[in-house]
Amino acid sequence: MTDKLKTEGDFTYAEAGDGPAIIVLHGLMGALSNFGATFDHFSNNGYKVLIPELPLYTLPLIKTNVKNLASYLKDFLEFKQIDSAILLGNSLGGHIALYFTKHYPEKVNTIVLTGSSGLYEKAMGDSFPKRGNYEYIENKAREVFYDPKVATKELVDDVYATVNDRIKALKTLSIAKSAIRHNMKNDLPEMTQPTCLIWGKQDGVTPPEVAVDFHKLLPNSDLFWIDKCGHAAMMERPEEFNQILFDWLKSRNI
Repeated sequence: MTDKLKTEGDFTYAEAGDGPAIIVLHGLMGALSNFGATFDHFSNNGYKVLIPELPLYTLPLIKTNVKNLASYLKDFLEFKQIDSAILLGNSLGGHIALYFTKHYPEKVNTIVLTGSSGLYEKAMGDSFPKRGNYEYIENKAREVFYDPKVATKELVDDVYATVNDRIKALKTLSIAKSAIRHNMKNDLPEMTQPTCLIWGKQDGVTPPEVAVDFHKLLPNSDLFWIDKCGHAAMMERPEEFNQILFDWLKSRNI
């Protein structure tokens, strides 16, 4: 996906396709490339897909939190002159989507969550040492997926580099603690936008009961399961993920 990135003003992002806007929000340790198959599928099937590079490690430490990441999303939508969007978030990205929806509901017409934080965190940031040995980081990365082979050496190397960079490690902790502070439980019943929940049955980071709770609390939601799948369904089972979401969007005339 790096060949598709462009930088304009304060924003670096990938963009393709025409139609209703889908804004993809990546997770704390997630690269934009995790959504490569989703980006291609929807941009070729009637949607404009945009994936902004979230400023996880470029904001000042005191501003590295869910609130300011949601503000960044607001600025991005205004920059792209998008009045209303479909927000698709994985892990921290889902949490940012929910926080944004709470504060700017008129700018969100649809929510899509997969392995989202916001209700329950197995606080990954707290369990990652500031300087970890490679084998430990490799094992933690593999635990994110049902199939550990999805955690490629390139992915593990990226995570290892992040947690061994003192400033990035501090900002990772800051975001993880911010996610815990900004629990969305009391806000979800007010979110009436059509919401699609797509969850890996073997998600060990935000387990299946979290998806069930989201489904109960979000008044206009549908829940879909993907078997033999962990925390990043769009990455581990991209074809199934894309088909579920595409069919759901069509069923809702979105």
